[in-house]
Amino acid sequence: MFTGIVQEVGSVNFVLETETGFSLEIAVQKGFSAGLSKGASIAANGCCLTVTRFSEDSISFDVIKETARITNLDSLELKDKVNLERSLKFGDEVGGHVLSGHVSCVADAVLKNQDGEVELIINCPSEWRKYIILKGYVAVNGASLTVAKVSHESFSVFLIPETLSSTNLSLIQDKDQVNIEIDQTTIATFMALETRLEE
Repeated sequence: MFTGIVQEVGSVNFVLETETGFSLEIAVQKGFSAGLSKGASIAANGCCLTVTRFSEDSISFDVIKETARITNLDSLELKDKVNLERSLKFGDEVGGHVLSGHVSCVADAVLKNQDGEVELIINCPSEWRKYIILKGYVAVNGASLTVAKVSHESFSVFLIPETLSSTNLSLIQDKDQVNIEIDQTTIATFMALETRLEE
């Protein structure tokens, strides 16, 4: 489990194709991997991955083909920036909202800077759009954010300076794809209501 508070923005050292997908190594600042162990879970752009190797300045993961298909990890290249969060421990502060690290979908995003506001506009696939609610939670590349606008085709979040400086969201170019994890509580509530209405 994760909280959507990005702890580190790593940099891709290499992406090496394998029979099962690809091996991904990400450079991190010294201290991020302190107390880490092989087999631990880390969210990379909001996708829960298992640590295969690590040192004080890098962490490696195996990304299988299914994960590559349903996330934006498949588009990573050398030096790309990746949002990282280590898994939640009992007693830790939940600064964002509870995340599973299971990406719901990928979506095209546009970053708009106007009148002193930075708005991230996301064209969410139609099958997931009904779960996006005004003032609800959503995770974008693993960062916990609050939905500020909702339309029939997209939704928006506004980014504060801290989020811009501590995540990779400030680097988004037009039509870049971001990983989206829909709030699981919202999904469960909608499914319960739909079941009740069908009855």
